[in-house]
Amino acid sequence: MPDSHFTLEAEQEIIAQTKANWSAKTGYGFGIFLDTGATAESRAELIGRVNLANVVWGAWRSCTIGYWLDQQQNGRGLATEAVRLAVKFALTDAGLHRVQGAVMPRNRASRRVLEKVGFHHEGLARFYLQINGVWEDHDVYSITLEDWDPA
Repeated sequence: MPDSHFTLEAEQEIIAQTKANWSAKTGYGFGIFLDTGATAESRAELIGRVNLANVVWGAWRSCTIGYWLDQQQNGRGLATEAVRLAVKFALTDAGLHRVQGAVMPRNRASRRVLEKVGFHHEGLARFYLQINGVWEDHDVYSITLEDWDPA
């Protein structure tokens, strides 16, 4: 992300768009927060996000999932737990049937998050997303209501 993404104005715009998506039922965004134990006014620090995007209703009733986490927080299970909670929301509260994720093949940590939550590998999508100006292949994963284990 460019440095401009990490400004107060950009974050306020993201929050406003997230609220609009919720209202329109076209996407659902969640913050991942770390309790810093600081003052009551600033106890939580935003360390990541999970987004359920591209929500389509009708016969498909599905969405895509994307997530990121501050690198300093990796390896603690936080992304896995956040993705698990977002999938639970998608398949229960939101009433969706399928959640699809896509990960660059070299991103083993992100693949493991999806696998631990119960996503199944569906195959390789060539030139799937443009990342930093390059069209990248992605492994496509999905989880459906039939696959999901709420335990």
